[in-house]
Amino acid sequence: MINTSSLNFVYKVGKFGDNDNKSENNLLKVSEVKNLLIFQISQYKNSSLDISTIRLDGLSFPSSLESTSNLNTRILWIGPNNWLVFSSILDMIKSEKDQFNEMDFAITDISHSRVIIELEGNLVNEVLKKGCPLDINSLKNGDCVNSVYNGLTITIDIISDNPKKVRISGLRSFGESLHHSITDACLEFGYKAI
Repeated sequence: MINTSSLNFVYKVGKFGDNDNKSENNLLKVSEVKNLLIFQISQYKNSSLDISTIRLDGLSFPSSLESTSNLNTRILWIGPNNWLVFSSILDMIKSEKDQFNEMDFAITDISHSRVIIELEGNLVNEVLKKGCPLDINSLKNGDCVNSVYNGLTITIDIISDNPKKVRISGLRSFGESLHHSITDACLEFGYKAI
């Protein structure tokens, strides 16, 4: 099944907002991250399996409010014994299935139910502050948090501190609203949609 983006008809490429006489390096960059396998892994409460012994694409499972990543895969802690996995390896669930038995884990493919928007630039924190109640300045590379942005439930994943790069994921059904909220907050600084 082909994954059609929830932003398919609203996402426009180009420069927007206060971008006159600004170099491209000083503009925020906004992009939609597509074509990733996204699944949630939940370890059952009655499981006695030590999660620290399991590796997924060579990655260990992160602890509270952190993420781990390599070139193909990111694993985000989203709650006690719950992780979100984002991967460009589209058959990962099948290839790793023997590690995750049904007595210890529930694995749910949610690839079609999420939208991911990536922000990059020096003013990313200012954009996030406009709609998110968290202390954004305290977040650093490898941190991930669940919060809200203008009333929409989101997950924030800090990809990099230099350059500042953040992925914001939310439910597909609110994808257009999330996109409009984020791009509206970017207008003041000027942004380039790529």
